[in-house]
Amino acid sequence: MHGSAVFLIEFGAIILGLGLLGRIAGRFSFSPIPLYLLAGLAFGEGGLLPLGTSEEFVAIGAEIGVVLLLLMLGLEYTASDLVTNLKTQYAAGLVDAALNALPGAAMALLLGWGPVAAVVLAGVTWISSSGVIAKVLGDLGRLGNRETPVILSILVLEDLAMAVYLPIVTALVAGAGLASGSLTLAIALGAAALVLVVAVRYGRLISRFVSSDDPEKLLLVVLGLTLLVAGLAQQLQVSAAVGAFLVGIALSGEVAEGAHNLLSPLRDLFAAVFFVFFGLHTDPASIPPVLLPALALAVVTAVTKIATGYWAAGRAGISTKGRWRAGGTLVARGEFSIVIAGLAVTAGIEPSLGPLATAYVLILVVIGPLTARFTEPVGTRLTAVVRRQRAATPPEAEGAPEPAGRGPGA
Repeated sequence: MHGSAVFLIEFGAIILGLGLLGRIAGRFSFSPIPLYLLAGLAFGEGGLLPLGTSEEFVAIGAEIGVVLLLLMLGLEYTASDLVTNLKTQYAAGLVDAALNALPGAAMALLLGWGPVAAVVLAGVTWISSSGVIAKVLGDLGRLGNRETPVILSILVLEDLAMAVYLPIVTALVAGAGLASGSLTLAIALGAAALVLVVAVRYGRLISRFVSSDDPEKLLLVVLGLTLLVAGLAQQLQVSAAVGAFLVGIALSGEVAEGAHNLLSPLRDLFAAVFFVFFGLHTDPASIPPVLLPALALAVVTAVTKIATGYWAAGRAGISTKGRWRAGGTLVARGEFSIVIAGLAVTAGIEPSLGPLATAYVLILVVIGPLTARFTEPVGTRLTAVVRRQRAATPPEAEGAPEPAGRGPGA
C-alpha cells in the first residue's frame, strides 16, 4: 500500500478513535485525557498494534498541541494580571519547589543513583503538567474560578524556573564545565526576561498589529506568531510553552476574544494528539519492574501538590472549597517531566530512571484529572467530619480532668 495512503488510514483512525473516546468521556462527564493516554499506550511501542507511518506527524502535532494549550490559557489573562500574580505568589513557588522536588531527590538517593540522578528526578517530581492542567481546567469549566489565577501563577513560576533548571541539568548530565554551563544559563535567563518584558510593555502594540476583521487573517497571524515565538524561545533554551503563554497574555480585548473562538477547535484537536503521543512512546513492558517505587513516589507527591495548592490558595484568600480544587488540579505531571528524564537517559546517567519517570508520569497524568475533579468534594466532606467531631467532643475529653466521684455512667 502506498505510504501516503497508510498515513491517511493511520491518522484518520487516530482522530476517529479520539472522537469516540471523547464522546464516551462526555457521556459520563469525565475528562477524556486518561482515555487518550491509554489509547496511546495500546498502540505505541510494545502495544497491541504499533503505528509507524504517522508517528512523525503525530510528534509534530503533539508539540503544537502543548503550544496551543498554553496560548489559550494565556488569552484568559492580561499582562498586568500575570505580574500581579507573580508578585503575590512567589512564596507559593518556593513552597512548591521544596515540597515536590525533595521527594524525587530523596528517592533517587535511596535507590543509590547518585547526586546527578537526584537532581534530575527532583525536577521530574517538581514540575506539574501545564498542558494537562490547562486541558482539565477547560474541561471542568474552571477557567473563570477564583482559584485559577493561583494555579496559573504556580504553573508559570514552574515554567519560568525551567529556564534556570534545564540548562543546569543539561550541564550536569553532560559533565560540562562551569564556564559553559554559566553561559547557557545566562542566555536562557536573558531570553526569558526579554520575552516577558516585551509581553508586558508592548502588549497593546502587539494586539494592534495582530488585529483584523477577517477571521482567516486573524487566525493565520495569531497562530504564526505563537509558533514563531515558541520556536525561538525553545531555541534559546526557554520552554516553548512559556513563549506561547506570553503571546497569549500579550493579546487583549477583542483580539484575544476572537483568537480564542477561532483557535479552540485547533487546540482541542492537537491537545488530544499530544496525549496520544505521550502514550505512544511508552513501552508497557518497561513499567512493571519500577511500578512500586513509581507508585510510592506518585502518592507522596500527589499529597504534596495538594498541600501546595491548598496553602497557596489559602494565602490568596480563597475559600476552603477553592483551596481543595487548587490542590487537586496541580497533581498531574507530564511533558516537562519526560523532557527532564530524557536528558538523563540520553546521557546514560541511570538506566532505570527513564522507566521510573515514565511510570510515575503515567500514574499521575491519569490520576491528575481525577484529583482535579474529586479532591474538593472529598476534602470538603473530610473537613466537615473533623469539625463535627470537634464540636461533639466535650471539653473534659480534650484533656481536662474529670470531677472526682463521677464515673462513666454518672
